[in-house]
Amino acid sequence: MIDRRALMGALALAPLARPALGQAWPSRPVRLVVGFPPGGTTDLAARVMVEPLTQRLGQPVVVENRPGGSGGNIGADVVAKSDPDGYTLLMQTVSSGAINFGLYGARMPHRPEDLAGAALVVKVPNAIFVNNNLPVRTLRELVDLAKRQPGKLNIGSSGVGTSLHMTGELLKQAADIDLTHVPFRGAGPMIQEIIAGRVEVGVDNLPSVIGHLRDGRLRPLAVTTATRTPALPDVPTTAEAGFPAVEATAWFGICAPARTPRPVIDRVAQAVNQSLADPAVWSKMADLGGMKPDLTPDGFSTPATFDTFIRAEIAKWGEVVRRGNITVD
Repeated sequence: MIDRRALMGALALAPLARPALGQAWPSRPVRLVVGFPPGGTTDLAARVMVEPLTQRLGQPVVVENRPGGSGGNIGADVVAKSDPDGYTLLMQTVSSGAINFGLYGARMPHRPEDLAGAALVVKVPNAIFVNNNLPVRTLRELVDLAKRQPGKLNIGSSGVGTSLHMTGELLKQAADIDLTHVPFRGAGPMIQEIIAGRVEVGVDNLPSVIGHLRDGRLRPLAVTTATRTPALPDVPTTAEAGFPAVEATAWFGICAPARTPRPVIDRVAQAVNQSLADPAVWSKMADLGGMKPDLTPDGFSTPATFDTFIRAEIAKWGEVVRRGNITVD
């Protein structure tokens, strides 16, 4: 016979026992949701982390691509509404983690507080580049040309609301120029149109375009980070070109559902940081043009610093959206 009093006591104590999950976790495979198709920068960064995280957590970490929506919203929403047990994590990005909250407002399927940051994994520069036939070799020359021909130069991006679109808006606002935005369904088609000369200017995450910049099919003008990237050491930053306000990085980090036990989040953060400290792992990130998280003095991040970083990014990009009067259908 069931002892009713003992059963009620056990149920009352169950919430108190929940943090112990962090000690037992993980006891089965962990899925890392990517809100974009395979082959993009988000997917590449996630797959770099799979093997080292698997080694450090003792269970397989498996990438699950859940593309759709705008800027990774579907994948982010899947994780936000998953059980907070540590077995469903998100490869968060600047789009789904920051920009989209300004773009979509109340139409966003979840709120920022529905996800908890574990660790920032990597930052990636954006590059501003042009077709080789355009008579400009510096960002300043591009701005001067745009001022002489307002609205006549086209700037491509991988879609409305992406960090690439927003970087173009930052440039337009900072330089007070009129460029016509041409959104594409992905970076690949955009790059081909710029190489062909049908679009003059482009912005892309460095990993997707670096091969074309290195082999001369496109002309790089600037990278949008505070310091030059070792991947393209001869290309100046936007600050060096005279436009310090045009600073934008695509970033990628791991988040969990908001109510995930703190011991689990802490262990994910530890595993990420230990992985990034491994030279063999970091060399793969560096090959993508990646920069270290650098949210703490030791060059990594903590759950608290990552959450603070995300809040600042939401505010930053929300202001860009407001000032540019950018809307989406």
